[in-house]
Amino acid sequence: MAISARDDANEPEGGTPSGSENSDDGRGRHARERAGNGTWRGIREFVVIIVIALIISAFVRAFLVQAFYVPSSSMEMTLVPNDRIVASRITTRIAGVDRGEVLVFRDPGGWLPEPASAPGGVRGAVNSVLTFIGLLPSDSGSDLVKRVIGIGGDTIACCDVEGRIVLNGVPLDESYVQGPTDQVRFDVVVPPDSMFVMGDNRGDSRDSRYHLDVAGGSVPTSSAVGRAVLVVWPFENFGVLSIPNIFANRAIDSGS
Repeated sequence: MAISARDDANEPEGGTPSGSENSDDGRGRHARERAGNGTWRGIREFVVIIVIALIISAFVRAFLVQAFYVPSSSMEMTLVPNDRIVASRITTRIAGVDRGEVLVFRDPGGWLPEPASAPGGVRGAVNSVLTFIGLLPSDSGSDLVKRVIGIGGDTIACCDVEGRIVLNGVPLDESYVQGPTDQVRFDVVVPPDSMFVMGDNRGDSRDSRYHLDVAGGSVPTSSAVGRAVLVVWPFENFGVLSIPNIFANRAIDSGS
């Protein structure tokens, strides 16, 4: 049987088709390039996801909710030292401040000692970043947490014959309070756009009662950071921070 010259010319020695080795090398190179491109694409996607997550976390912290660390016993037994709480910023932004709320607010001036120096170096930078994006609770040394007893226009007096705070003529039966309230006697009217705050541990709280020389002890509502709504850690203390029913008494509103 005759074999054409063309077929014979294209047949390499040993019967291997011409150019197969080059073809294999090309396929291997393309496969390696695709693998490399896939790896870099995966890394880029991972970085983009992380950046988006951090932006969302920072937005949530700045405008919606923020975690805080409770350093002192001034709110016992509602809050105890080392509790981690979540404060709703958006609640305060939309609805303002109301009586009975547990509120996180900035030091209006002179309530707290100078904060300790923050850790420096890499550790300090990491802590600052994690706090900013909301992965660590805030412990800036310039925030306080107290209960709002009165708001602008309210008359607050201490105390009646039973040692109770009198709010707009209504004595408050504060079952959540620890210790006596009447260490300091006062009778004040809360200025507009202000709030009168007290710790639930009345025997160990340097609150509005101890700053009566400035605006009758009141704090500007502009200092409000957010309403504390939840204890999230430690788990055994987990719970919602609700407003006590005593503040729903309509006689308080009518007397203001």
